[in-house]
Amino acid sequence: SSVPVYLDGGVRRGVHVFQALALGAKAVAVGRPTLYSLALGGAPGVTSMFETLKTELALAMKLSGCATVDDISRKFVT
Repeated sequence: SSVPVYLDGGVRRGVHVFQALALGAKAVAVGRPTLYSLALGGAPGVTSMFETLKTELALAMKLSGCATVDDISRKFVT
């Protein structure tokens, strides 16, 4: 049996999400960037932060040739 892994902390960029998923994480929590974005820009700031994170993750996936999140595997982490 396997233990599900959830990353909570240290996520600042989309590539961090990509790396966590490649290492086997089932989910990635984004805490401090959310709080900072909320403090500086309110709800629109949080929306902007998540859009940026989503765009960065999509770029990392495209550069690695992954069409879906399921295509991300350990082979992308050295």
